Amino acid sequence: MSDTYQHPTALGDVAARQLANATKTVPQLDSITPRWLPRFLDWTGVEAGIYRLNRVKNPDAVLVDCSGRDERELPHTFVDYEANPREYMLSAVNTVVDIHTRVSDLYSSPYNQIGEQLRLTIETVKERQESELINNKEYGLLNSADPRQRITTRAGGGPTPDDLDELLALVWKEPGFFLAHPKAIAAFGRECTRRGVPPPTATIHGSPFLTWRGVPLVPSNKVPVENGKSSILLLRSGESRQGVVGLYQPNLPGEQSPGLSVRFMGIDHRAIASYLVSLYCSLAVLTADALAVLDQADVTKYYDYKPEYR
Repeated sequence: MSDTYQHPTALGDVAARQLANATKTVPQLDSITPRWLPRFLDWTGVEAGIYRLNRVKNPDAVLVDCSGRDERELPHTFVDYEANPREYMLSAVNTVVDIHTRVSDLYSSPYNQIGEQLRLTIETVKERQESELINNKEYGLLNSADPRQRITTRAGGGPTPDDLDELLALVWKEPGFFLAHPKAIAAFGRECTRRGVPPPTATIHGSPFLTWRGVPLVPSNKVPVENGKSSILLLRSGESRQGVVGLYQPNLPGEQSPGLSVRFMGIDHRAIASYLVSLYCSLAVLTADALAVLDQADVTKYYDYKPEYR
């Protein structure tokens, strides 16, 4: 039985859509991540973009005595300081956002074009900030660890509970959190499962995190993975704890959030409006034992878990 064409008897979809308003989303950006590292760090505002890290020189030379019940002479001492302390200069992540005034005037409903352009640019700037906090050659965490605070995995394998225990032994004074690539955290989970000690989870900032010995494993895709190998870091955070602190410049013109500003630069003869987006930040490790790094963690190892039959 052949089909025969019939004239439509009701309004079709294509024509009807001309009278309908599509529900639209704001622009999405695949590169946006939770950026947990800046949330877990303690931040300190600096003056004039400079942070001077003063340290106790020769702490073992500071003499004290547990006095007995006699009249022995008490020790005389003083605490010396380094004559040339390290100074951290804030670095800047900058870009200029250009948008034609015709576009912002005509196409800003239901979403403001300038606002969305700035929002997505700021998200990208903050992604770069987290990457710099980890990888910057001058102040990044991976380049700031004392050589005595760096270890490698056992036999170059996956990150094991023993490896993370070694990190905890290095940062034993109030350890704050582990930092690792999601693949490294998954590899650690597999090693734990293989040993029958799956790591518990804890809810922090409204999200679940794997933990080890009560210390959360914080994910960041900015920790490099090269040739199937990655690193896991352990930090103590906070100036009062002599830990790791993030640095920012407060009270910037056009400040949108700590250390980040947006400033209008004007409209040129082509009717292009320009906005300067700037973020100033750095990071300081106040004492060597505030940071430890596990290197050469294999994130490619998998196991075939077979049930035991008796």
